[in-house]
Amino acid sequence: MAKVKDRRHGATRISSKHQITIPVDALRAAGLEVGERVVARSDGPGRVVLEREHDVLAEFSGALTGVYTRDEIEQLRDEWR
Repeated sequence: MAKVKDRRHGATRISSKHQITIPVDALRAAGLEVGERVVARSDGPGRVVLEREHDVLAEFSGALTGVYTRDEIEQLRDEWR
């Protein structure tokens, strides 16, 4: 039978490529999903914080709905051509 590595729950190592595997429990508790972009920042010696990247496009997407009519937008585009 293969020997199982002795690891503390939630602990991980930094690889030679400076990569880490974040335990699933920690990701779930933080509300992070697979594929989300995060920003890493230092928060003092021995401490790194990951935060969800602020998506400006998603925040303002659709904010001006109803401000312009369809024809108005097309006329403006024609002026640029």
